[in-house]
Amino acid sequence: MNDGAPGSDGDDPGDGRIVPIGFAKALGDRYLSYALSTITARSLPDVRDGLKPVHRRLLYAMRQLKLDPATAPKKCARVVGDVIGQYHPHGDQSVYEALVRLAQPFSVRYPLVDGQGNFGNIDGDNAAAMRYTEARLTAFAQALLDGIDEDAVDFRPTYDEEGREPLVLPASVPNLLANGAQGIAVGMATNIPPHNVGELCAALTLLIDRSDVAGAGRPEQPPANNDDPNVDPEAVPAEGEGEEPGAPPPSLPANPGLPMTADPVTVGELAALMPGPDFPTGGELVETAETITETYRTGRGSLRLRARWSVEKTGQGTYIIVVYEIPYQVPKAKLIEKIADLINGRHLPLLNDVRDESADDVRLVLEPKSRNVDPDVLMEHLYRKTDLETRFGVNLNVLDAHGVPRIMGIKEALQAFLVHRHTVLVRRSRHRLAKILDRLAVLDGYLIAFLNLDEVIRIIREEDDAKAGLIAAFALTDMQAEAILNMRLRALRKLEEIEIRREHDKLSAERAELEALLAEGALRWQRIRDELADIRTRFGSETELGRRRTVIGSAPTGTTVPIEAFIEREPITVFLSTQGWIRSVKGHQADPTEVKYKEGDSERFVLRCQTTDKVQIMASTGRFYSIAADKLPRGRGFGEPLRLSVDMPNDSEVVTVFVYDPEVKLIVAADDGRGFIVSQSETLAQTKAGRQVLSPGKGATAMVCKPVSGDMIALLGTNHKLLVFSLSEVPEMAKGRGVILQKYKEGKLLDLKTFNDAEGLKWGRRTLAGQDLLGYRGARAGAGRLRPKGFSSVNGFN
Repeated sequence: MNDGAPGSDGDDPGDGRIVPIGFAKALGDRYLSYALSTITARSLPDVRDGLKPVHRRLLYAMRQLKLDPATAPKKCARVVGDVIGQYHPHGDQSVYEALVRLAQPFSVRYPLVDGQGNFGNIDGDNAAAMRYTEARLTAFAQALLDGIDEDAVDFRPTYDEEGREPLVLPASVPNLLANGAQGIAVGMATNIPPHNVGELCAALTLLIDRSDVAGAGRPEQPPANNDDPNVDPEAVPAEGEGEEPGAPPPSLPANPGLPMTADPVTVGELAALMPGPDFPTGGELVETAETITETYRTGRGSLRLRARWSVEKTGQGTYIIVVYEIPYQVPKAKLIEKIADLINGRHLPLLNDVRDESADDVRLVLEPKSRNVDPDVLMEHLYRKTDLETRFGVNLNVLDAHGVPRIMGIKEALQAFLVHRHTVLVRRSRHRLAKILDRLAVLDGYLIAFLNLDEVIRIIREEDDAKAGLIAAFALTDMQAEAILNMRLRALRKLEEIEIRREHDKLSAERAELEALLAEGALRWQRIRDELADIRTRFGSETELGRRRTVIGSAPTGTTVPIEAFIEREPITVFLSTQGWIRSVKGHQADPTEVKYKEGDSERFVLRCQTTDKVQIMASTGRFYSIAADKLPRGRGFGEPLRLSVDMPNDSEVVTVFVYDPEVKLIVAADDGRGFIVSQSETLAQTKAGRQVLSPGKGATAMVCKPVSGDMIALLGTNHKLLVFSLSEVPEMAKGRGVILQKYKEGKLLDLKTFNDAEGLKWGRRTLAGQDLLGYRGARAGAGRLRPKGFSSVNGFN
């Protein structure tokens, strides 16, 4: 049906008639109501007390059951039953899980529930059933509830309208930032890290001292009842709706309670007092101060958290690594399982074993492969591969004082808490003042009765309506007259009059103090400041509960640890046969004569290296290939074809095999006499396809690749001509065809060699130096002269 059909506006006629409505509008309206209910009544915490509705109802129900810290605990089943029966009509298991989390010291920085029994553990095990566990409130939770019976906050009817529940708790502690919160709503989520209460109180005190508290002089507007399923979602203003550009947010109105400050507190100053989150499981926060400050400013960011560890010596030069703190919300059992899987899969070559020696504390023992393993390198590898390093995504998305979801910066959240505390202080003060005035009125009536005791007794004995007689005789109020009539005879003694006068004087002084407090904003803020000092004393860094657990470390430098560091270093010998089969044997003592080859095959190259080295191969195409030595086939068999490890064409041959060294330079040349000098760092290939360095001309093939040493170069052609010239005439290039080193009319390049002029050219077992060498000196690209007699050219310069 079209949305424009009659009655498609969705209005209920109220007379039972069926009204047609467009499907899209009906679905949209219902989904919007569902989304609003999820956001405001389930998933996002309130910025004032930092609690979601289920947590608030749990604490309030436990208070109604008188489960104070000094009383005996009651079964959790009793608590859950009261919560779902009176306040929170949801499943008992979900409510119990919320209760369990509030009691877990590894989940909540400042537990709100004191649990007796099995409430789960850091391994990820579940708590026992609610019929086996008991609970009561902690002192921290009691601080959240202080003043709730003194008209400090608004109440609303419960879901069945048989009782009342608080919209928010008075919250004398900054619970939102102290314990943090996590939640997923519809189209939004929240993830707030916990912080240290002592540091939070210092930051709040700074805001008060600098008069940087927005909205503290006006009471909060009553929030909309977003829990009511009949509420019109369109009546709730969207974020930023109706605001002027640059105007303060709706939850933080102007502040006549303090003089406007010309020196507002910056987020950087707040970050100096609270340098980072304080997670219940400790760990080390490795982020720059700038990153943390920016996260606090915007309310969004990502913070890196690492495990803390130490090295313990075990004798004979060996050691173990002990991890004693793991990142927040990482189950220890799954972490150990992950490390064990990586060891079995040979993805942690530096680690030999992992075992759990935890008792009440965390103790994960990591045993390295050998004493030569660097513990910092090992842990860096584990940080990359496991949850020993995690990232905590900060998203400070909360409901403000009007029930509107908003992302706040850390300063806004602190200011909103102070606004709430100011409102609570004013409401409690007015409530107390009203009680004092009522009591003073009663005491005034008592004093009148004592001064006119005989007449009071006469009126009571003789008058038919004693109350009316007392009111007419002494100008009393109805409440005073009723109080006099309810006095016991024993209260008429002289001593009682003295006590009444003493109480009257005490209450009169308190009344004057409250009236001054309500009249003067500076006095109110001094009272809030004193309350914060008391909270800091009870839960601050000097207490066992409040001491900082997460260490603020330095950010990683970002240096890349080479992959060779993760490979156990040991000597090997590499064999490459004439038919292209490659293998490696442990150790450098291998006797090449004992190495067996397939029938018709024989030794071509023997290379001694380490497992941490890279083996480089130059092919006759001028392309270089790189293979990690530890990846070569091991054992005493025939090995594997080289072309399984690199994509070398079938028509190309291996020219040479050598160990990669980025500090060494090579001279490469094709058999047409062209070549150049290249750094080994330019020849390293990252893929099996290799890297083209020398590009031989048409009909030519790569012939020579040798390390450069000395200041001279000698070239020998197949025409037996020798040419010697300065090595400085050979250019250094990254790739290409190169320059002409020696010209040939008939013949090709046979061999070349670099050497020191002072030492002469060593040729086989002989040396060509001095005047004998001088006749062969020439310029680059010359043809050279016939080699000296007696110097064989069969094997080149070897």
